[in-house]
Amino acid sequence: MSPSRKGVILAALQLALVASLAGKYAIDRARFPRVWAQTVAYDPDLPIRGRYLSVRVRVNADQVYAVGELPKGNFINFWSDQRDVYLRAEGGQLVAYPAPQPTGLRVTRWKARNGEVVAGLTEQVDFFLPEHAVDPSIRKAGEELWVEVTVPAKGPPRPIRLAVKHGDMFTPLEIK
Repeated sequence: MSPSRKGVILAALQLALVASLAGKYAIDRARFPRVWAQTVAYDPDLPIRGRYLSVRVRVNADQVYAVGELPKGNFINFWSDQRDVYLRAEGGQLVAYPAPQPTGLRVTRWKARNGEVVAGLTEQVDFFLPEHAVDPSIRKAGEELWVEVTVPAKGPPRPIRLAVKHGDMFTPLEIK
């Protein structure tokens, strides 16, 4: 077999692999529920991985933590109070439920700037950006960054798109 023929076969195999992954994600987006979740973004650029936002996704963890139960110890050291969970999309919210065995997904709580105790996934969710896109994590005062995610039966949520919420107005971002 000639080297050029081997190259064409290898290229076809790689193309099939990428196409199968794209197909799997397209089917998952159609099959699994979607939900908008508030986020906190950080780390918009890493030379090795390209441009992306790492976002911490907030979840409703009322089923995980007892009502009125405050985080143990210092609010700054919130990593000590992580709990294993599985996720569901219910009533337009991303809801965490206690998991009987480790799932790879964990939530923790912390005190937000406004004094509210909130819960979120400890693992970041990465949203990849085009090379010359404006960094959507830079927000004006009073604006919140939200992410629409697909919620698979197992594993972390998968980001679809970003939006900005200002007061009651919710605007999906067109990132190009």
